[in-house]
Amino acid sequence: MSTSSEDEAGAFRALADATRRQILEDLRDGELAAGEIASRFAISAPSISRHLGVLRAAGLVTERRDGNRILYALAEERLAMHIGRFLSAVCPEQVVLRHTKWRRTDGNQPPAAPSGTTDEGRGTGA
Repeated sequence: MSTSSEDEAGAFRALADATRRQILEDLRDGELAAGEIASRFAISAPSISRHLGVLRAAGLVTERRDGNRILYALAEERLAMHIGRFLSAVCPEQVVLRHTKWRRTDGNQPPAAPSGTTDEGRGTGA
């Protein structure tokens, strides 16, 4: 069984690659089939499959079968948890500033982010 620090390290290793980060960005609007993801890149489908495997192993994407297709979706909570925990440890004052930024005087406040996340769970939002 892996530990939380091992899980976090795996997530950051997965995020270290630009192709994998782009896949995560592409998934932000909803699930995509493996073929749809591969068609967005100038590299081979087997290479994309390996990248998806790394993201899945890190828990940053989920997959489900739909007939003969495999659909991938962003695991938003898990991604936000790892990034949020790291940011909270490294620069806690930035977390406070981001939360303060959401306070509006017009009374229209955005939905609350899940506990331990920042910027609605979308990453660092520097």
